[in-house]
Amino acid sequence: MESMRRRSAIRGSLCLAATGILARPKTTKAAGGTAVVWRDQGFVPEEDAAFRATVAAFEKSSGNKIDLSIMPFMALNQKIISALTSGDVPDLIFHIAPSTILPQNAWNDKLEDVSDIVEAHRGELSATSLLSSNYYNNVTKRRAFYMVPLSQGAEPFHVWGDLVEKAGFSLADAPKTWDAFWDFFKPMQKVLRGKGMRRIYAMGPQITTVGPNDGNGLMAHFMIANGGAGIVTEDGKLHTDDPKVREAAIRSVSWLTNAYKEGYVPPEALSWTDADDNNAFHEKLIVMDFDGSLSTELAMIKDRKAYLEDMRTLGLPLANDGTPMPAQIGAGGLFIPKGAGNVAVAKDLMRYFLQPEVMNANLKGGLGRSVPAIPQIVKDDPWWLDPSDPHRPQYVRESVLGPTIAAYTGYNPAWGQVNAEQLWGNCHADVIKNGMTPNAAVDKAFRRMEAIFAKFTFE
Repeated sequence: MESMRRRSAIRGSLCLAATGILARPKTTKAAGGTAVVWRDQGFVPEEDAAFRATVAAFEKSSGNKIDLSIMPFMALNQKIISALTSGDVPDLIFHIAPSTILPQNAWNDKLEDVSDIVEAHRGELSATSLLSSNYYNNVTKRRAFYMVPLSQGAEPFHVWGDLVEKAGFSLADAPKTWDAFWDFFKPMQKVLRGKGMRRIYAMGPQITTVGPNDGNGLMAHFMIANGGAGIVTEDGKLHTDDPKVREAAIRSVSWLTNAYKEGYVPPEALSWTDADDNNAFHEKLIVMDFDGSLSTELAMIKDRKAYLEDMRTLGLPLANDGTPMPAQIGAGGLFIPKGAGNVAVAKDLMRYFLQPEVMNANLKGGLGRSVPAIPQIVKDDPWWLDPSDPHRPQYVRESVLGPTIAAYTGYNPAWGQVNAEQLWGNCHADVIKNGMTPNAAVDKAFRRMEAIFAKFTFE
């Protein structure tokens, strides 16, 4: 673990252009044949086109063939689980947010160890992406890398700046600490409704019981802001017995459920899927949202007024105690299921994607919704921090250049089960729908967490 904390560095400068894969990236000749590859559909069409272009370039340079299937996020999740259960698996999978799938399957020895590939790039990859790719195998009784990280991303704030101004406020006056920052948007709701926007809500936090990911990310940041970042530590231990962690959870649940009960959150937020808050934001039904990636803004990139003038992307404020607040980062990348028929070609494609010029061109082709897992790329290519774009630089700084911590799923697969069961969303529902106090709802969620963690012991 200690070596994972080293700062990422790439030896030598990168010669990168705004688009395209340059200088004929290197490939090795694998055993040959066709490899079956699955990936999740991008939130913007450019992501899929960029991935297809990268695969085509790999085919041309390597002589190998790729049978590529791109499918919606939830459909891919279901197909992966079915494949790993039945043993009828593809050769390689790319997933932008695999944290509810990889930890448990690495634990159960259902994934290929790809440490040989990751170790060759350890000095280049971010420490957080490494922590998000390294899992414990309960059969081999050791940790290893089971994903080749290609991208990472934070959860920024998405704000309709024009609505803030219409309500008579200025984002320059927004408070600098977490709760106060959220509270800043509440009075805008009444003003905007008085101006005819009768369906508008101040904010759209994903307090969902449905998921799969956004509600968990929301609570992770509320916990960090309230001093509860240590609920799970790098040794894989759960710390629900820590009074500081319990207090952070109670404060977080109290704030979110109060905002809902006070009418600042759309009523349907309890059953939102990942895209529903995006849709509400695009329809100007909420002034502010806190959600993963730049997909919210990029979905409207062709509406130049909305993209360039009306919307704003903001990073994290300070924690409630006034200290700098790290962003919890999720990593996306490539993994190989056990039983894959063409591991050699799958690994060759992994190596191809890890080349900085390939990684950069692919993620730029996807309009920067995901940030390279090699930090030096965004430092060397000015496109990533181009100030003419009102959204991307802020997102990049939060995602890879600022303080970050890894998702807890890398520390213990039990947290993947906690997320999959939507324990935080159910905690909110217990308060809102079932009349429980935040204290009682948190204690109920903690008991379930403890039961889940009891099934995962490291030797």
